Amino acid sequence: MTGAPVDGKQKTVQVIHNAPIKMVSKIDSMKRSFLFVIGCVALAAATAGQTHAQNSSPTATKTAIFAGGCFWCIQPAFDKANGVIKTVVGYSGGTEPNPTYQLVSSEKTDYRESIEITYDPAKISYEQLLDIYWRQIDPTQADGQFTDIGPSYRAAIFYGNAEEKKTAEASKENLARSGKFKRPIVTAILPPMKFYPAEAHHQKYYQQNPEHFEAFEHGSGRVSFKKKTWKE
Repeated sequence: MTGAPVDGKQKTVQVIHNAPIKMVSKIDSMKRSFLFVIGCVALAAATAGQTHAQNSSPTATKTAIFAGGCFWCIQPAFDKANGVIKTVVGYSGGTEPNPTYQLVSSEKTDYRESIEITYDPAKISYEQLLDIYWRQIDPTQADGQFTDIGPSYRAAIFYGNAEEKKTAEASKENLARSGKFKRPIVTAILPPMKFYPAEAHHQKYYQQNPEHFEAFEHGSGRVSFKKKTWKE
């Protein structure tokens, strides 16, 4: 009589202890399944992102280099143009390494004050940049620009390749036929030369020294010329 109750108690205890074990095992299985699904989703997202990164190439940019007299004065118009990413003023056309403003302004080199324009060709074309360029200079002046006289102030278009050369020549011819100018268009179209950035105090001069810049730009005759020629 004493054995049965003991056996029954032992059985009851065994059942009670086995139930949580089965439940825990089931929960662990569910957790593993959930983590597996999450892992698959994460892997798929990572693979899709990698594929998108491989297929999406960074925006291809191009550069253009123009000389237009005082480089302070031609920078603002390009900075305002949609599609222009960056502009840097400097020197191009000469052969001496690492030219300085002092060297270039001595007028003993072939360097010209220039601007390098980095742009997005999907937003603005080389031809459109030329249109902006023509409006900043006097293309009939051969000895400099406005009151800035000397070799370093001569206007020029430095083409980067055969296509740009062809575009520049066509743009120059169209300007000559426009009837805007009575004298010949003498702006040079030159092969590419290494561009050297100018000193920091020359960059964005119109922002660094707005009052002096405005006085200089008006005093040189550039502003009145642009207004008269282009009705700006």
